[in-house]
Amino acid sequence: MSTYYYVLASQTFLTEVEPLEEVLRERHRNYQEQGKEVDFWLVLEPAFLNTPAFQEQKAKCPQPAAAIISTNKTFIQWLKLRLEYVLTGEFTAPSETIPEPLASLVSSS
Repeated sequence: MSTYYYVLASQTFLTEVEPLEEVLRERHRNYQEQGKEVDFWLVLEPAFLNTPAFQEQKAKCPQPAAAIISTNKTFIQWLKLRLEYVLTGEFTAPSETIPEPLASLVSSS
């Protein structure tokens, strides 16, 4: 099991209001240059929000939601400071309630 940290907000906020794409692209480029494995993902409509443990977080976040999920706690803390109006938290997975930590409710069709 791994611990995953997240920044949660509305999809509109993370994908349209904030210039997040540029931040993630730059971080990805930096990881490539350093030979580091990517440890962050943008997940639209994250499935973990539908578990009983996250009903309070889901209720606080405008829907549809999006999350930046990472195994790097420092990166998530930095995003929280940069983005300001987001929720943060953590979970361990895979687990009985969260078998796929990066699962999305968005269909791929």
